[in-house]
Amino acid sequence: MNGPHDRDAGFMRLALEEARSGARSGEVPVGAVIVYDGELIARAHNAPIGANDPTAHAEMLVLREAGQIVGAPRLPRATLYVTLEPCLMCLGAMIHARVEQLVFGAADPKLGATGHIESLPLGPEGLNHRLQIVRGVLAEEAGALLTEFFQARR
Repeated sequence: MNGPHDRDAGFMRLALEEARSGARSGEVPVGAVIVYDGELIARAHNAPIGANDPTAHAEMLVLREAGQIVGAPRLPRATLYVTLEPCLMCLGAMIHARVEQLVFGAADPKLGATGHIESLPLGPEGLNHRLQIVRGVLAEEAGALLTEFFQARR
């Protein structure tokens, strides 16, 4: 029987493929995919080095691509899968895009910002949107990919 965990693991495997593709290009191996209305519509990997763009994180690139495909700046029925816990910039973009759900693999104790976002209030004096967050899907595999990448660079 295929449940939500199986579905999440399947899409996270696609994000891991993207991360590996980025690593082959010399980028930090972070990959992301967006599922909209149950269908995969966009995939990307980190590209700040190749693009000379500090905002070219996998999440930002996949959000841009998904917006173009959907033809709208809002993605209310989207789930974004990413191999590493997003930073504050990427989470802000997800909130602006009204992404419904975030699923990530490895936690990022230095720059991961999901705990910070969840602590902000909703309403007139807080956020106007809160996305659902699922943590730790294929976290060991995602973490190992990052560890191997940085060990090879030392």
